[in-house]
Amino acid sequence: MVLGLVLAIACSLLFAGTALRTDPATPVLALARDVGAGQTIRDRDLKVVRIVPGDAVQLVGESQRETVVGRTAAVPLVAGSLLSPGQMGGSAFPPVGQSVIAVGVKAGKAPAGMAVGSRVTVLVVPPTGNGSAPAQPVRASATVSAIEVPDAAGLTAVSLLLSSEAALQVSVASGDVSLILQGSGG
Repeated sequence: MVLGLVLAIACSLLFAGTALRTDPATPVLALARDVGAGQTIRDRDLKVVRIVPGDAVQLVGESQRETVVGRTAAVPLVAGSLLSPGQMGGSAFPPVGQSVIAVGVKAGKAPAGMAVGSRVTVLVVPPTGNGSAPAQPVRASATVSAIEVPDAAGLTAVSLLLSSEAALQVSVASGDVSLILQGSGG
């Protein structure tokens, strides 16, 4: 009976030692910071995470880091997302029929929760006070693709992805730009 107990304990320890050393997680590359479409991926843009990937998921392994650094982001890459092979190469952004424009947004004219990927309504309100009838504001739906740090005057450059037609209307409109964050529920 003692021999059986010792054998059971030994087998349990052997199993536990083997199971603890067998880690199904794989080290893969993820984004440490946002990288815009067309920008070069730098070493500091990447971090390693350990995950258990599914069979249908194509990811870039940690061992491929040297081949990733220096390549071009084909689409906007968001911090915290996993890197896949199709996200690198010639720029595929913006998609056909869409454009990216930059707008200057004054302090207080964009919500604090706005981030890359946020859906917004762009509203350009023309200046008033010149004696003529007030012009209609320009309105368009867009997705935020980049947000720069505010400059010394407090103006923040925000890059927006929107239809090419709407991009032309917004880019020629004069006035203050406001961005209205849209809900993500549908």
